[in-house]
Amino acid sequence: MQDFLETNITYLQGVGPKRAELLSQELGIQTFRDLLYHFPYKYIDRTRFYTISELEPDLPLVQVKGYIKGYYTEGQGKGKRLVADFRDETGTIKLVWFKGTRWITGNYVPGVEYIVFGKPGVFNGIVNIIHPEIEASEKASARISSALQAQYNTTEKLKSQFISSKTIGRLIGSLLKQMKYRIPETLPSYIITGHNLMSLHDAIHRIHFPSVNADIERARYRLKFEELFYIELNILRFKTNRSRKYRGFVFSSVGEHFNSFYYNNLPFSLTEAQKRVMKEIRRDLGSGKQMNRLLQGDVGSGKTLVALMSMLIAIDNGYQACLMAPTEILASQHYNTILGMLKGIGVKVSLLTGSSKKSRRKDIDESLRDSSLQILIGTHALIEENVRFNNLGLVIIDEQHRFGVAQRARLWEKSAFPPHILVMTATPIPRTLAMTLYGDLDVSVIDELPPGRVPVKTMHFTDSERNKVFGFIRKQIDEGKQIFVVYPLIQESEKMDYKNLEDGWDTISRVFPAPKYCISIVHGRMTPAEKEISMKLFKEGHANILVATTVIEVGVDIPNASVMVIESAERFGLSQLHQLRGRVGRGSDQSYCLLMTSDKLSNEAGSRIEVMVRTSDGFEIAETDLRLRGPGDIEGTQQSGIPFDLKIASLGKDGQIIEHVRNIAEGILAKDPMLEHEDNFVLKSELGRLFSIKQSWSNIS
Repeated sequence: MQDFLETNITYLQGVGPKRAELLSQELGIQTFRDLLYHFPYKYIDRTRFYTISELEPDLPLVQVKGYIKGYYTEGQGKGKRLVADFRDETGTIKLVWFKGTRWITGNYVPGVEYIVFGKPGVFNGIVNIIHPEIEASEKASARISSALQAQYNTTEKLKSQFISSKTIGRLIGSLLKQMKYRIPETLPSYIITGHNLMSLHDAIHRIHFPSVNADIERARYRLKFEELFYIELNILRFKTNRSRKYRGFVFSSVGEHFNSFYYNNLPFSLTEAQKRVMKEIRRDLGSGKQMNRLLQGDVGSGKTLVALMSMLIAIDNGYQACLMAPTEILASQHYNTILGMLKGIGVKVSLLTGSSKKSRRKDIDESLRDSSLQILIGTHALIEENVRFNNLGLVIIDEQHRFGVAQRARLWEKSAFPPHILVMTATPIPRTLAMTLYGDLDVSVIDELPPGRVPVKTMHFTDSERNKVFGFIRKQIDEGKQIFVVYPLIQESEKMDYKNLEDGWDTISRVFPAPKYCISIVHGRMTPAEKEISMKLFKEGHANILVATTVIEVGVDIPNASVMVIESAERFGLSQLHQLRGRVGRGSDQSYCLLMTSDKLSNEAGSRIEVMVRTSDGFEIAETDLRLRGPGDIEGTQQSGIPFDLKIASLGKDGQIIEHVRNIAEGILAKDPMLEHEDNFVLKSELGRLFSIKQSWSNIS
């Protein structure tokens, strides 16, 4: 039966090669299984029939039984249309088609009873339905049907070839009628009965052809349960297998470098959250198992300090450490921060980026090989083939979602044995999302800021209030403060009406003229050297305002910068707005984030702005972002190891199911980690089918 489900869609009656190619290109439907798993996005109640005399243009979709009296054409040129008078015992309406007219007249015969379905409208005082769905009454009663009619996603290209939602439903019905056997179960019986799940066979039938709303809910739950269960089971299986397979370097001691730093150089007392996280990391490093840990912490929470202390433990145990960041700006900042913190400790630290000179690279290469270089900080340059460590024991990756799978893998291949891995992100990840995207990693959270930090005050202004904002900026500069102004684009786009950096630069230069004011500019098209010059002006306090694109989202730490102005804020996601806001408030003085938007906002954009003004809690913001925009905009699901697009479940809305199935999967693997028990053969088989071509990135080591 499984083989039957893998049959090419070409061989289904009513498809053929041409339609099969279109279904593959437009919807990714290639097999019978793909068709069955093309789920409806909504349902329309087809229990009520209207009479023609009841039809009004304010009504939603309606269905009417009646007869076509005859066809004729109206209009000329592009307005030319086929019209049919359609009547029942109460009156007559017009059915109108602008294309496909030959097919219509060839298939729908006057005098036969049809069911017409569509949205009523009015033209010249006469009720009409444009491009209605039509089906012969006797055919409608003969096919697999239900009162609740499923509606399927389709495309304009498919519709132009007469493959509508109705067509897809008809193909699914035809396939289900053709199947002689029950759809084979993909979950063990003990899970189905133990959790009161509908059978897969019934769930597939009811999701497409429900009788009542309760059918839909039960079918959806079963299908969501299965989809999320296998994702969690796969993730946890990787985690279990990794801990069994890979041994880790044992960092058994905390030595002179760590202690010297802790007692002499620690810039401030650790928060309770930092202490908790350090305990978790130290436990991992001394366990004999390879550490694979995700460290979440809001902007300014002190992740860099935790990273440094972890690297010092590696050094005290005779190993090298490296830290990889996504941009030269961020890598340089880490380098300068760590260099300053280690003053007098006797640890050799170097920086390697794409713009590092050959002589510098040679020195780094030599000192890596003889182990005199203990900490190497850099960008993608760290993964170049000629960068070779002597005894790499700890790899730290900052803003890890910005690196691809292959890039990350190449970094931990720098060691003969798998090094310990600590990945960091300043983007707070909702718990259920972390369980799914990074569920094979252990998770640590720094959920408090260092003492003395004043929360950033966030305010919303529209374009019509721009002069008020300029006045506020002027006052801040007069008080000796510096200003960020961020734009979403470098140049104006014909398709996007966003405020752009070039126009912004011109405006700000006029409002804040030289020589009284100095303005720097940074964007992605500048060379590293140009960026460095502009950033240096701002860092050293010579420039009052930094005009930039989101290149400054990470990596700019200017304690004197008190104001972050974000132009076209409605165009940014919540997580990105939160990261940008985190660029200010690094000192002890009050800082501000000014969100500039157009005067008119959509409901969703308004909701995002309201959340930003109301709270600075990164996890609340992340939860809202997940709910509004989905996971892809938060961390990039393509990096996660999930091998397929979710067909029915939502990482944003199905958090309770995710937690539930994860607990079930943990219980199964605790008893049968290799899925060797007879009851679990179906699990092993289904995992093999679903995940045969993909691998979780964190297991590459």
